[in-house]
Amino acid sequence: MKIENGLIAKIDGNPYSPWNMVPHLPYKTPVTQVAAVDGLLCPKGQAAIQTAYDPYRIVKVLKRAGKRGENKWTSIPFDQAVKEIVEGGFLFAQVPGEENRKVEGLRDLRAIRDPKLMKELAEDAKKVAKKEMALAEFKAKYRDALKHLIDPNHPDLGPKNNQFVFMWGRLKGGRGELIRRFVEAGFGSTNAHGHTTVCQGSLYFTGKAMSEQFVYDDKDRKMKWTKGAKFYWQADQQSAEFIIFVGASPFEGNYGPTNRASRIAQRLVDGDLKFAVVDPRASKTAAKAWRWVPIQPGGEGAMALGMIRWVLEHQRYDGRYLANANKGAAKADGEPTWCNAAWLVKLEKGQPGGFLRASEIGLPKEKRVHKDRKTGEETPYEFDPFVVWKGGQAVPFDPYSEKEPVEGELLVSTEINGIPVKSGLQILQENAFARTIDEWAALAGIRARDIAELAREFTSHGKRAVADIHRGVSQHTNGFYQVFAWYTLNLLIGNYDWKGGLVKASTYDAAGGKTDKIKQPDGTEAEWAQPFPVAKIEGRLNPFGISVIRHGDKYEDTTLFAGYPARRPWYPLASDIYQEIIPSIGDAYPYPVKALFIYMGSPVYSLPAGQTNIDILVDVEKIPLVVASDIVIGETSMYADYIFPDLSNLERWEFAGSHPNMIWKVQPVRQPVIAPIPELVKVYGQEVPIGLESMLMALAEKLGLPGFGPDGFGPGRPFTHPDHLYLRMAANLAVGDKPDQALPDASAEEMRIFLEGRRHLPKTVFDPQRWRETVGAELWPKVVYLLNRGGRFDDFAKGYDGELVKNKYGTLINLYQEKTSKTKNSMTGKPFPGIAAYVPSPADALGRPLGDEQAGYDLRLITYREIMQTKSRTVANYWLLALLPENSVLMNKRDAERRGLKDGDRVRVHSASNPDGAWDFRNGKSHPIVGRVKVIQGIRPGVIAYSLGHGHWAYGASDVTIDGQVIKGDSRRGTGIHANAALRIDPVLKNTTRSDLTGGSAVFYDTQVKVTKA
Repeated sequence: MKIENGLIAKIDGNPYSPWNMVPHLPYKTPVTQVAAVDGLLCPKGQAAIQTAYDPYRIVKVLKRAGKRGENKWTSIPFDQAVKEIVEGGFLFAQVPGEENRKVEGLRDLRAIRDPKLMKELAEDAKKVAKKEMALAEFKAKYRDALKHLIDPNHPDLGPKNNQFVFMWGRLKGGRGELIRRFVEAGFGSTNAHGHTTVCQGSLYFTGKAMSEQFVYDDKDRKMKWTKGAKFYWQADQQSAEFIIFVGASPFEGNYGPTNRASRIAQRLVDGDLKFAVVDPRASKTAAKAWRWVPIQPGGEGAMALGMIRWVLEHQRYDGRYLANANKGAAKADGEPTWCNAAWLVKLEKGQPGGFLRASEIGLPKEKRVHKDRKTGEETPYEFDPFVVWKGGQAVPFDPYSEKEPVEGELLVSTEINGIPVKSGLQILQENAFARTIDEWAALAGIRARDIAELAREFTSHGKRAVADIHRGVSQHTNGFYQVFAWYTLNLLIGNYDWKGGLVKASTYDAAGGKTDKIKQPDGTEAEWAQPFPVAKIEGRLNPFGISVIRHGDKYEDTTLFAGYPARRPWYPLASDIYQEIIPSIGDAYPYPVKALFIYMGSPVYSLPAGQTNIDILVDVEKIPLVVASDIVIGETSMYADYIFPDLSNLERWEFAGSHPNMIWKVQPVRQPVIAPIPELVKVYGQEVPIGLESMLMALAEKLGLPGFGPDGFGPGRPFTHPDHLYLRMAANLAVGDKPDQALPDASAEEMRIFLEGRRHLPKTVFDPQRWRETVGAELWPKVVYLLNRGGRFDDFAKGYDGELVKNKYGTLINLYQEKTSKTKNSMTGKPFPGIAAYVPSPADALGRPLGDEQAGYDLRLITYREIMQTKSRTVANYWLLALLPENSVLMNKRDAERRGLKDGDRVRVHSASNPDGAWDFRNGKSHPIVGRVKVIQGIRPGVIAYSLGHGHWAYGASDVTIDGQVIKGDSRRGTGIHANAALRIDPVLKNTTRSDLTGGSAVFYDTQVKVTKA
C-alpha cells in the first residue's frame, strides 16, 4: 500500500502471499527488501481506492424519513439510533400511516438471559420434539418461562430471542467472530445466517456431506455421522497435467486472476498442462483450452455420469485405492485418504439405504469407553462395525483402525443372512449403466465422443488429472447431485490430496481454538494452548430452536411436522440458505420475526428473483424493524429503517482465510491502512469510527451482553475497542497452531518500520500502547512480525510432501452417503439418494418440471462474471467502469438472426414469472430489464448470458434525499442490464427463486426466457 499525505496513492499485491506472486517470497525475507517488490493485483483490487473514497459513502447514521424504499432519510446521532433500536417505541410516528405503530426493541426481544434456563429449556424442548416428553409435562415444568417462548405449543421453535435475525453477505474472519459473539453468545438467537447459497452453496454442502465422519459425538454420547466440514475441494493447478474446468472460469473469477490464471498460463506456455472447459459460454479460460464443450446448462451431472460409465466400463479406475475400506489399508498403500466404495449397503424396499452393520448378520458389537480430554469423565458406548465382502465372506471393520487394515471387493451384489446388500461402487455402477453414453450425452446436450475423449484423457495421467468444478455446476435445482457426480469421478482415480489432484484449503487458526500436549523438562506433560480463545465467553447463552431458514433440522423430528409437503422446504444438510431468509420471514414460517439486521448483503440485487424480497421488506407488519450496515445506500439497504455507515476494506480488520486451490497453509490479515471516512463515536467511553464493530459493541453495551465490556475476554481482559478482538486473533496467528510454530520477534528495524508506516493513522485506529497492552509485551514483537507481512504464509517449498500435498484432507471420503440416504425431502417425503445420481433439472419445489419452454420461453438465461466487476459492489469504482462501462446480453449469431437482431440492439428479457420484463421497486418506480445484445459465436445456441455487477438503481445510481437535500445520482452506475428479476420464481413457494433442496443453492442457470426488441 502506497500512502501519500495520509491518503492511498496505489495498491499492489503482497509478495509474501501465494495469491500475488509465483513463487511467493520466503516468509523470513526482511520487510526492508520486500518493500520495493510489487505483487500482482487484479483490476478490482487496484480500484479499491475508489471504494474508500466514494463520494456516495455514508458517514453518519441515517434514519428513514419516509416509507421504506422512498429513499428519504434523516441523519441522526449514533447514540440516538442505538437507544431507539434497543428500547423501541413509536419510532416512525412522523411517517404517514405509522403514527401508532410501536416497534419492539431488542431489549424486549432478548427474552431469555439466563444461560442455565436456556440450557434446560433446550434439552427438554428437544425431548418434546422427539416425543420423549409430553407437551403438558413441559408446560407444567416451565410454567413461569413459557412467556419467553415464541410458541409454548411448539417449544422447539425456541425463545423469542430467535425473532432477532442477523444476515450477512460477504464476511471474513474477525467480523465473523464478532457477529456470532453478539448474535449467538450475547443475544441468544440461533438466527445468524450467511450468503453461501447465493455463491456456490451446493458445492460447499456436497463437500460437507462427503466429509461426514462416523465418530463419537460428545453431545449425543454415541457414534454418529458428524463433523462434516463446510468446504469444497479444488484442483491443484500448480502440478496437474490435465484439468477439466466445469462451470468455472479462473481467468475471470473464482479467485483466479492473480492466483490461478498466472499459474495456468505459465504452465501452458511451458507445455506442462492441458485442460478442457465445460461451459455453455466460451469464456476467456475456454479460449486457451484444448477442448471447449458447450454443454446444456443443468446437464453437467449427466455428463459426469457418462464419464463415470466410460471409466468403469473400460476399467480405468484406481481399484487399489477404492478397495481400501479403512485407514489401515490406505496407509499400507501410501494413500492419505480412503472411501467407502467397498462398504456394503443394505437394500431397503429395493433401494439403497443404510450401511450393513456387523450385529445385523450375527457378529458382535464392540464395547468402548470415551474419555473426555478436559474433564477425564469416562462414558461407555457401543461401536457396531461396518462390513465389506472379501473372499466369499463378510468382514467387519472400523473405518479408522490402523492396526487392522481391511480391503473389500468392489462390485458386490449378494445376500447375507437374508439381507440383500450391494457395495457402494456396485450401486454407482448401476446408476451409471442405467443409460448408454449416447443417452447421457443427449441429456447433457453434447456429443458422445466428448464424453469418451475427455474420460480417456482424464484417466491417462495417473493422479495428476482433476475435474475442477464451481458455480456453473452447483447453482441448479440438481446442483448437489451434479457436484457429487464430478467429485465421484475424481474419487475413481483417487486423486484427493495428491500432487496435481483435488486439494483442500488449510488455514492458521486465528480464533485461538488449538490445544496440544507438550513435554516438560521433568518428563511430565503439560497443556499447551493458543493464548486467546476468542470463542470462550463467560456467561454466554447457547441458543436453541429451529432457525428461520430451517437448516440442520429434519422436518419429521419437529413438532411442526404435519405431513408432506411442508409449508416451505427444510434444509437438514445445508445452512446459510440466503434466498430463504427474507421470504421465510414474509411467510412467518416457522414463526414471525421482529427485527432483521443486514450486514454487507444485498439480497434484492444479488439473488435470483431478488425482487421478491422487496415485497416483504416494504411491509412493516412483516418485519417491524430493519437495520442495515452498509457503505452506501444500496439496493437492499434502501429498504431499511436505519443504515449505519460501515468501514471499507482499507479501514477495517479481517482474517481472509484461504481458497481451496491453495496448497499452502495461510492466513492473510487485512489491517486498517487509512484514517476512517465515517464520523467518530464513543463506545464504552472510547472514541471509535462508525462501522459494524461500533454498531454491535454499542448495542451490546446498552443491552449489557456477556462477552463485551471491561471483562469481555475474562477478568481484566477488556473488549471495549475493536482492537481488543482483532489483535488477540493476530496474536494467536503469531503463536501458531502448534507449540513449535511461534514466529520470531520483529527486529528493531522492523519495529521502526511498523510504527512509522502507521504514523498517519489517528489514535482511534492505531495506538501503539493500546495494541501492545492488548497482546502483552512478550507477544507484541511477534505480532509486529506477522502484521508487517500482512498475515502468515507458509513458504513455497512447503507446498508438497513428496508426491502428496503437505496440507492434507487426510481422512474418509463418502462415495456413498448414509446420512444423506437417511434424510427425507421435506416437500416430497422421499429420501435423498445416497450416491451420485441423475436428478432432472430444472424443477420446482415439488420436483416437477415447469414447461416454460412450451409456453414460448425458448432461451436459457445464465449469468457469468467479468474480471472488471464483482457480483454487486464494485460499480462505485470508476476505473472499472472505464474498462467496461456497460455489460451486454450475449447471444449466439444463429439465435440473433432468427429474431432479426443485430449487434448493439436493445432487447428486453421476459420470463414466465416476470412476463413484463421489469423490476418493480414498490416505491412508485420501476425499471425495464433491458440491455444491448452482443452477437457472438462463442455461446451455445439457445443460451443467452449477462454478466453480474452492472445495472444498478441504487448504490449512487439514483437520487436520494437526506436532511431535506436531494443528492443526485450518477447515471454511470446504472448502465447495463441486471436481469436477476427475470430469473424464475418457484411456482410452489411464490416468493423466492427455485432452490436445490439438498444442497441449498439459489438457482441461477435454470430459467427459460424470451427476448423482444426494446
